[in-house]
Amino acid sequence: MTSPKCNINHLAIIMDGNGRWATEKKLDRLSGHKEGSKSAKEIIQYCSKANIAYLTLYTFSTENWTRPKIEISGLMNLLKSMLSSEIDELDRNNIVFNVVGRVEDLSSGLQDIIAHAMHRTKNNTGMVLSLALSYGGRQEIVDAINKIKANKKIEIIDEDIVKNHLYCPEIPSPDLIIRTAGEHRLSNFLLWQSAYAELYVSNKNWPDFKTKDIMLALKDFENRTRTFGKLTN
Repeated sequence: MTSPKCNINHLAIIMDGNGRWATEKKLDRLSGHKEGSKSAKEIIQYCSKANIAYLTLYTFSTENWTRPKIEISGLMNLLKSMLSSEIDELDRNNIVFNVVGRVEDLSSGLQDIIAHAMHRTKNNTGMVLSLALSYGGRQEIVDAINKIKANKKIEIIDEDIVKNHLYCPEIPSPDLIIRTAGEHRLSNFLLWQSAYAELYVSNKNWPDFKTKDIMLALKDFENRTRTFGKLTN
């Protein structure tokens, strides 16, 4: 299916519903995550062809560390496998790989794979794909404040100062945030950056979210009028 060119600069997605998808099919939760990774690959390919400059996928939150150890272990092994196997294709498609979050919380093995993928693709000029790993919006703001406090040269704090101390200040705020599985909340995702993001909720669980579904979301976005708090005539 052809990817239309759209005017979204930064698309962010909360990939929700892997566990529910697995439960409905009487499968283990890891099977849901594996199936969800297939949707992620399809959506990444589509967005890259649609000339979306930035795509951020909420992959593993700071709250997810409270899940059962066996599920966390399975998720981390899946991440290692996916990154190792997909890096060649990301590079061929001119995609820049990035991670946003507390990378230091991850295993040394996964950190090494991430560092390799980022180095391998750093000179690419296409879409910037960011995986939010060990990420929490509140924690990001707290970390930014602590970095600002440590800089004795900063006397007055304004929005630009805070923004410039976030994990990836060079990435613009999202234009559209898509959430799957019918949930109407941000779940601690890009709290600072989402102030004027448009929200779109799909009732489909993430493993069932495919190209036709993102096309519907992008079409819905194109029909919206963004005022950023200002009056329109």
